[in-house]
Amino acid sequence: MALNWVVNIASTIALGNSSSSTATEFTKNQTKKNTLSVSNEKNLGFVMPLHYPRYTKDDYEKMEEWKIDVLLREYGLDFQGTVDEKRRFAMGAFLWPDQF
Repeated sequence: MALNWVVNIASTIALGNSSSSTATEFTKNQTKKNTLSVSNEKNLGFVMPLHYPRYTKDDYEKMEEWKIDVLLREYGLDFQGTVDEKRRFAMGAFLWPDQF
């Protein structure tokens, strides 16, 4: 695809070829594709984090409410409740059974 673009531009410059409109259309289409792909990436919404939380049970028990909220939101979990309920939910979601 890039090679076609280079050939079209080179032929337009070197030969005065009338395919300059083709090269312009190609450039417009490429710009449109790039714009669409960038805008789609921005509108993905939830994206799974690449890491898994490595907190222990003690860490969750000492964790402040705002930090629990951030952690849950990072994984797309919108949990409403008291601080203790959020802690229990986070421990249930992120700790293995043998870590309780």
